[in-house]
Amino acid sequence: MTLYIWKIIELPYIYIYDLIYKISFELFLFSPKDAKEFIKKAVHNGFLIKDNDNKLSLSDDLALELKNWHKKRKVEILKKVNNSTSIAQNTDNFNINGSNKFNILLKAFLDTGTINRAVLVSDSAISINTFDPQSKIIKAEVQGSQKTPYIIEISTNEKILKHDCHDFQTKRAQNKKFCKHLAKLFLLLKEKDEEGATLFLENITKDVNKWDFVI
Repeated sequence: MTLYIWKIIELPYIYIYDLIYKISFELFLFSPKDAKEFIKKAVHNGFLIKDNDNKLSLSDDLALELKNWHKKRKVEILKKVNNSTSIAQNTDNFNINGSNKFNILLKAFLDTGTINRAVLVSDSAISINTFDPQSKIIKAEVQGSQKTPYIIEISTNEKILKHDCHDFQTKRAQNKKFCKHLAKLFLLLKEKDEEGATLFLENITKDVNKWDFVI
């Protein structure tokens, strides 16, 4: 609790009565009487150091713990910032070339926000087992939150698109839309062979009413 309070007040030191006021009337953690008792115990246990002027500061151990917490938070924040930048860049790249055939075809299968969720899927989560534009077959696995990977099977000859994630089963399949896994798969296929990936999308789009989106 002492460390929690210090994370909030963010001061090198504070006078006892200022801390009582902050705990009681700003943070609403304790009554003034209980706040005074809490501070007394914190000092007794060595969590807080009181000098001759009734100023309180963190013990060396807690000060080090707070410093390490700040470092950890900084890393987490930078990670989130970099991740957001990556999402923006991927989305921008998708939109910048929005007039090309691949993007136009893929967008037809995406609901709002799906592309943003797709770029969050790790490249390593997708295992492309078969990608053969000549035999018109795609087979892939997606490592999601479950132990058993999801499967993706696409056959333009049979006009079947099969996938088994919950989002696809409950929301996307009936409307013949792609989930984030299918969107990510085609983004990866585009990197391998844009012409081949476009050909698959074109075949699905052309006869979409004859296709079965199997769950």
